[in-house]
Amino acid sequence: MILRECRILTKLIRQIMNRKWQVTKYIILDFLAAALSWTAFFIYRKAVIEPQRFGIDIPIEFSNRYFVGLVLIPALWVLFYYITGFYDNIYRRSRLLELGQTTLTSLVGVIVVFFVLILDDYIHSYRNYYQLFFTLLGLHFGFTYFFRLILTTRTIHRIHRRKIGFNTLLIGSNEKAEKVFKEMSGQKRPAGNLFAGFVGVENNDDKLLGKHLPRLGYLNDLNRIIEKNNIEEVIIAIETREQERLNGILTVLENRQVTIWGIPDLYDFLSGTVKTTTIYGSPLIKISNGLMPAWQEKMKRLIDVVCSCIAIILFLPVFLVLAILILKSSKGPVFYKQERIGRFGKPFNIYKLRSMVKDAENGTPALSSENDERITKIGLFLRKTHLDEIPQFYNVIKGDMSLVGPRPERQYFIEQIVKHAPHYTHLHKIRPGITSWGQVKYGYASNVEEMLERLPYDMMYMKNISLYIDFKILIYTLMVSFKANGK
Repeated sequence: MILRECRILTKLIRQIMNRKWQVTKYIILDFLAAALSWTAFFIYRKAVIEPQRFGIDIPIEFSNRYFVGLVLIPALWVLFYYITGFYDNIYRRSRLLELGQTTLTSLVGVIVVFFVLILDDYIHSYRNYYQLFFTLLGLHFGFTYFFRLILTTRTIHRIHRRKIGFNTLLIGSNEKAEKVFKEMSGQKRPAGNLFAGFVGVENNDDKLLGKHLPRLGYLNDLNRIIEKNNIEEVIIAIETREQERLNGILTVLENRQVTIWGIPDLYDFLSGTVKTTTIYGSPLIKISNGLMPAWQEKMKRLIDVVCSCIAIILFLPVFLVLAILILKSSKGPVFYKQERIGRFGKPFNIYKLRSMVKDAENGTPALSSENDERITKIGLFLRKTHLDEIPQFYNVIKGDMSLVGPRPERQYFIEQIVKHAPHYTHLHKIRPGITSWGQVKYGYASNVEEMLERLPYDMMYMKNISLYIDFKILIYTLMVSFKANGK
């Protein structure tokens, strides 16, 4: 048993290192491609464009402007690719989709470079502008896609040879599950699914699939199985008569960082709700999708970090004054630390400025109310203005939280909420936030009932999450803080 767990841990570490190295290779080659295209473009301008303007041959001398561009421009290209999500899911790449993505990002990036750096170049006629633009576009796209094509092709060949892949769990154990396993195992060009085992459904004949895969447990053990076996993809292959179990399965899976696949039935095909890009493999449909486009998700994280760093600097004088007032108002530390549940159900420590008396909570967790005697005078002001949340900018920088997202709760209260609203755990798909739609509407919750009242707004935010919604919530939060009418 111990030996098996050691092998799993070793395999996990090797996979993480391999993927980090794969991302590093893409970054290095993207940087190199941008540097080569900028160098070739610089030579082209000196050798072809500028002689037309001045009527003489221009010596090719690498100026300071060239060397600044040689470092800065490739770095900005890599940042642009990161924001657009190119370096996510690095093993799940298609050469055709990569061609389209590289074309689009090259076009957008070159337009920006052209208008920022090249529009004021020395030219002979406006025709030179077209020559400059399309030359830079061709050079950048050519070098970038050439290197990417080599890396992606090599990765795809390794997947087809089953040298690399994704640990996959099959849910189901009857005829449908066995059929899916046989189809996917017999593919000439496998999609990279490495089956770790299956999860049986009660009252099913586990012996049917047990001939091919080990049974790792049952549905009520799903969380432990996924974590222990480092599962990356889950295929739901339950029978039609077992469909009532689907909601419970998805409630568990959608709170994990796994890709979920399902088998569509005939109605799905006839209604046109099924979309698949698989040609050689089984007609699986992707159930789990990103809540935001990749570029918005990366931009949201970038905004979180940048704004939090700025906020910490700007609020430093305010923090020092508040720290003195907190220490004078009552005995105890300036900071208050508490365990909350974050993204994918992982616990983390949230930090706040202390707004209650020391040891205000002993034993059973208790929420504060509007006239709570435990709240200090300065604490009341902190809560109304939300200034007690200042230390949470540190949580944002760490990656535990975001500026905007559902407020994180303690496990004790989550267990009570789930009794009334099992779908609450779906909120764990996104990072919790310093402020939220529900927070703006209701402020701090005084009891579980108020948490449940706030829940529809948090669910609505999750279903409509976007940078636009984030900005609106931040504006309303600032209005509440300045008016000091928060709860």
